[in-house]
Amino acid sequence: MSELSVKRILLGVTGGIAAYKAAELVRLLRRRSIEVQVAMTEAACRFVAPATFQALSGNAVYTDLWDGRAADGMAHIALTRGFDAVLIAPASADFIAKLAHGLADDLLSTLCLARACPLLAAPAMNREMWENPATQRNIAQLAHDGVMLLGPACGAQACGETGMGRMWEPADLADALEAVWQPKVLQGKKVLITAGPTFEAIDPVRGITNSSSGKMGYAVAQAALDAGAEVVLVSGPTCLTPPTRAKTIHITSAQEMLVAVERDVPGCDIFIAVAAVADYRVAHPSAQKIKKDGSAITLELTPNPDILASVANRPDAPFCVGFAAESENLHEHAEAKRRRKKLPLIVANLAQNALGSDENELVLFDDGGTHPLPRAAKKILARQLIEHIASLVSLRLK
Repeated sequence: MSELSVKRILLGVTGGIAAYKAAELVRLLRRRSIEVQVAMTEAACRFVAPATFQALSGNAVYTDLWDGRAADGMAHIALTRGFDAVLIAPASADFIAKLAHGLADDLLSTLCLARACPLLAAPAMNREMWENPATQRNIAQLAHDGVMLLGPACGAQACGETGMGRMWEPADLADALEAVWQPKVLQGKKVLITAGPTFEAIDPVRGITNSSSGKMGYAVAQAALDAGAEVVLVSGPTCLTPPTRAKTIHITSAQEMLVAVERDVPGCDIFIAVAAVADYRVAHPSAQKIKKDGSAITLELTPNPDILASVANRPDAPFCVGFAAESENLHEHAEAKRRRKKLPLIVANLAQNALGSDENELVLFDDGGTHPLPRAAKKILARQLIEHIASLVSLRLK
């Protein structure tokens, strides 16, 4: 969050086994330069000791409604003043009920009622508790009251059952919290993004691919979500976890990517082709593994479809953004590609400076000229790119 002013949040921890995840969440938020003040319910202290959160946050932990350390001795008022958000994680079924009905019988529920900043809640409970009609009524009431709900997820639970009710992972909660503070420059827009490599089979165990970790494409997808867009992510094979709120379509080959893109591009406002699509595929892949016998083999290659050109040439084409990874003559090759494909914007970088790295440096080419983005984390570059795209889309609509 180096590009943002320092943020302050109050993290409310309620009773539940997921309270251990809140400790990791504090650590992640501090790494992102977010100041964290922790307040805990009595039940939460049964799962994780306050000293743990004090050590991780660097701040005293509040647990008692009558704690006199806060300004004027009124912690339930003072603890949310000057904070940017209150996040309850985990939010138990009991605490969600308190929030829905405006109860204030302990420090955390009281300060939520007296807060002067946005409230977010990350539900965590057994699947039957989550599905109970009473809980669903309370969740609906919180949504109506403007409380932002983060999750829950579906998965294995501490009780041994599997289903909805698992708290989001700390990294997902940290991303969602940061997203709250991002300018919503793409609110109401639908964005289709491709990411990662494609893999073109030679036989059942071998293939042709491009070197791509998918990190830049996934960062762009997250930045678009943070900017308020509805995002469809078409991803080739990667080891990455897709952004939680994106509709993700997993594919393998360029042909599969083309089919997925053509299915989702109608109605899209913006198409961002970040994927490193293999230019060629094997004309006649073997149905069985090719045995090595020491002799040379010859592969006949045929061109793969140009997915970006296919979308850009549609009569109802969205705003199209291309990516160009070059090894030399960056400006010359990138601008030539942009003009050849008639794109309003292309994003270029030297491949040797970025592949597999968490950082990159980009140059944006559009009708207004070149716009260099100095080396930074891909997450930061993705946000800068989305802001630039939003400005170009806005100008086009005028």
